[in-house]
Amino acid sequence: MIEPDFITDLGSPNAYLVHKVLPGIENRTGVTFRYRPCLLGGIFKETGNQSPFFAFADIKHKLDYEMLEIRRYVAEHALGAFKFNSHFPMNTLTLMRMAAAVEMDAPDQVRAFLDAGFAGMWEQDRDFTQDDVIQAHFSDAGFDADALLARTADTEVKAHLIANTQDAVVRGVFGMPTIFVGQEMFYGKERLGQIEAEIRNQLS
Repeated sequence: MIEPDFITDLGSPNAYLVHKVLPGIENRTGVTFRYRPCLLGGIFKETGNQSPFFAFADIKHKLDYEMLEIRRYVAEHALGAFKFNSHFPMNTLTLMRMAAAVEMDAPDQVRAFLDAGFAGMWEQDRDFTQDDVIQAHFSDAGFDADALLARTADTEVKAHLIANTQDAVVRGVFGMPTIFVGQEMFYGKERLGQIEAEIRNQLS
């Protein structure tokens, strides 16, 4: 059975939008996506890329069209809970180190951690630059947030997130959301149909 990799960072709105649709693909194909926490800022730095909201800022009409595409996607997939975080762009280093710690210590819980983080970021407008907000949110989600926050200072946790991020770049990642089905890479929320087709192809 294949296990597609979902390369993700909680700070990416498009990663949230894909995350919400992946269960449908899983139900239809029988696969389970493996969530790989990486640092989007690190990927941008390594590849010379930047957020579309900065890259397209000076291109007339481009950002307006990007937002139109998001609205269309939200309507198509009935994602009415989505709201653009008022604190965006946000430094997600602490969050993604916490996710890396969960991946190291309890890998079966990393998806639940990221699900809670995505909800806080893109549905509940949390300001995750504040440790007290992080602590309250993830405690309410059933995690030992104090322990996870403490783990973000651990050398091995920092190294794990760096290794995940560097591995993603080596594999060809330059932004998010990126999904690997075996060795086949797909970038962007517009590729979901191709991803599902490739999954079915590899299962056949």
